[in-house]
Amino acid sequence: MITAQMVKELRERTGAGMMECKKALNESNGDLEKAIEILRERGLAAAAKKAGRIAAEGLVETYISEDNKSGAIVEVNCETDFVSANEEFSKLSKNIAKQAASTTATTVDEFIEEKYIADSNITIKEAVTALIAKLGENMAVRRFQKFSIDKGVVQNYIHGGGRIGVLVEVACEKESDVVLTVAKDLAMQVAAANPLFLNREQVDSETLEKEREIYKVQAMNEGKPENIAEKMVQGRIQKYYKENCLIEQVWIRNADYTITKYLQEKSKEVGAPITVTRFVRFEKGEGIEKKEENFAEEVRKQMQQG
Repeated sequence: MITAQMVKELRERTGAGMMECKKALNESNGDLEKAIEILRERGLAAAAKKAGRIAAEGLVETYISEDNKSGAIVEVNCETDFVSANEEFSKLSKNIAKQAASTTATTVDEFIEEKYIADSNITIKEAVTALIAKLGENMAVRRFQKFSIDKGVVQNYIHGGGRIGVLVEVACEKESDVVLTVAKDLAMQVAAANPLFLNREQVDSETLEKEREIYKVQAMNEGKPENIAEKMVQGRIQKYYKENCLIEQVWIRNADYTITKYLQEKSKEVGAPITVTRFVRFEKGEGIEKKEENFAEEVRKQMQQG
């Protein structure tokens, strides 16, 4: 009988996933050493040894359905830009983006246990692991998001060969190529101007309070009296909205327009209101601590320990 303790021990020794460990133990009739061999033969144990390495490179990939009604964005990481330029890694990322558009999973852990779109005999996790074993670098599906709309369109934009990816959802009662163009323009806007919120209603009170505090201290440091400082804070909060809320931003393609004004004009053209319902922007490796390897320092430490 395969116990949880046996699975735990095999996981600790190989770093392979729980399901893989369980399968290997079943196949080896509970023989731990044989199970390790099975995992190594499949490239799973070898891949797991690389799992400690930081994967901060990679690709942001998007997928849009033919009818422009749904789409997805994913970030798949690897260790070096050399591997991120690899054809197989690119193909894997594209397939994962396509699969994300129709997934019912809500977390990455759930998502990667699904059968892989390009080979139903394996899971996404197993497809990633196989490529880790082949290319010799740690890889991971870091995050994904999907959009779907009945009346409107979903559009994407990829910048810098997969460094930044954007997905935008735009609602409109009327079908029109104009709506598609607007969605594409907005996706480029999000990539370039990096808004943090859709509109000022979405700015949470914690963020707002923090900004107020900073602006107040700035004004006081400038020697302004309390009542003037308060007015300056209000002015700077308005500026914060204009810089960080998508619909209040200045349109990158025409500085005479805000996004709101641009949407109003295009709505008149179509004869129905065009509204942005949501957007997402992924930047490759953002928030991942990159480990700076210092080989000489590493050697020196080891010699001191010896």
